[in-house]
Amino acid sequence: MELLKQKIIDEGKVLSDSVLKVDAFLNHQIDPVFMQEIGKEFAGRFANTGITKILTIESSGIAPATMTGLELGVPVIFARKRKSLTLTDHLYSAEVYSYTKKESNEISVSKDFIKSDDVVLIMDDFLANGQAALGLVGILKQAGARIAGVGIVIEKGFQNGSSLLKEQGIKVESLAIIDSLINGQVTFKEEVPSR
Repeated sequence: MELLKQKIIDEGKVLSDSVLKVDAFLNHQIDPVFMQEIGKEFAGRFANTGITKILTIESSGIAPATMTGLELGVPVIFARKRKSLTLTDHLYSAEVYSYTKKESNEISVSKDFIKSDDVVLIMDDFLANGQAALGLVGILKQAGARIAGVGIVIEKGFQNGSSLLKEQGIKVESLAIIDSLINGQVTFKEEVPSR
């Protein structure tokens, strides 16, 4: 998605060889018009897969997931990282390690919102080592729901998250795949046209 690549170049900040900051439009301040385009793109890529729900993780995955849900006309569920007074039992849970924050969180989703007859699209803002996506996969497996695929706004192609998901037979659609962040430069992986 060329529009996303241009946004990353214009507004993203490379903080290290493995960290890209895109808080100007994706995961702190949100550009709603741009996010609507993201939603349309994902809706097109996962059209005709029978999606009944979208699952993401708080908080940065909520905006792209919501816009995709709007386009597909399906509810969006987000896994919570912290327990609340209203979310204490009757839960699907999984442990997720964040390399960015250097901490583990138990993520949870109420069993009321995911059923075995659901077809669920997993979405998130970034895919790096795949821990968040794998945690969401674990929750869907506990529910017995079918996984339509994983939609990622920005994939760090130099890390193994995508291959871990694909090894499980899960379709992964990333709108921008970064090949390298070395020397403060964003290099994108060249897309190979499908045949």
